[in-house]
Amino acid sequence: MSPKDFQTIALAVADGIATITLNRPDKLNAFNARMRDELIAAFDATDADDAVRAVIVTGAGRAFCAGADLSGGGQTFDYAARNEAAREELRVGDVYRDGGGMVTLRMYRSLKPIIGAINGAAVGIGMTMQLPMDIRLASTEARFGFVFARRGITPEAASSWFLPKLVGMQTALEWCFTGRVFGAQEALDRGLVRSLHAPGELLPAAQALAREIADHSAPVSVALTRQLLWRMAAAAHPMDAHRVDSRAIQTRGASADAREGVSAFLDKRPAVYPNQVSTDMPAFFPWWQEPGFE
Repeated sequence: MSPKDFQTIALAVADGIATITLNRPDKLNAFNARMRDELIAAFDATDADDAVRAVIVTGAGRAFCAGADLSGGGQTFDYAARNEAAREELRVGDVYRDGGGMVTLRMYRSLKPIIGAINGAAVGIGMTMQLPMDIRLASTEARFGFVFARRGITPEAASSWFLPKLVGMQTALEWCFTGRVFGAQEALDRGLVRSLHAPGELLPAAQALAREIADHSAPVSVALTRQLLWRMAAAAHPMDAHRVDSRAIQTRGASADAREGVSAFLDKRPAVYPNQVSTDMPAFFPWWQEPGFE
């Protein structure tokens, strides 16, 4: 799928920063199957584009994402009630893949840092799709909710893996057990978001953070660092991290980027890193065994 075909999101790239905007404002950017596919395609596009150094995700209008599109009524979450083509494209053996999880796992694999600019209501998948973003900034008017138990379902989008790592088990359980909607200040106090901003200042703040990454950091180093930190978060022992850290620093230390980075520092000038994510990732990457659903 090409970005020119997108109907539920918009993708724009300017000065090294890609902005993905959930773009169904009349539906409060509710998530549907087409948005799922377009988000996956958008992250494919940003990974493939060496001009992109960071990605911002935000919503059009007054909501970030009001969760799943519930226009299907009580059968919205019933896979057996879907038409056969829509159902079978999600089948892996006897299990139907969760569409939100397909998106968050694609975000997890991203080679570019992802910054969330959470501009309004964010519940259900609108909440869980934020979790694999690296840094989340929120409007003071944003509202959040893991509302699944109040809809008779369970958390999805691999959030049972992501959420406790971000906010701790106690908070994760409270939010998911109660399903209540909570405000931006609570999200900040409990570590879900990095900072709060007046609505008109949110996107500029996200752009400033993305600009700092784009202007000063080597893209191959950022791509490796992102995967090192996310994947080692679940490692059984620090030796697992030491093994892959050692390979990473050895290959990066011999790179043209490292020579440029040191020279630029000594010369007191901005660095111009020559290595590209599309062509210069080290030979040991990817070092992990992909899970069966990815």
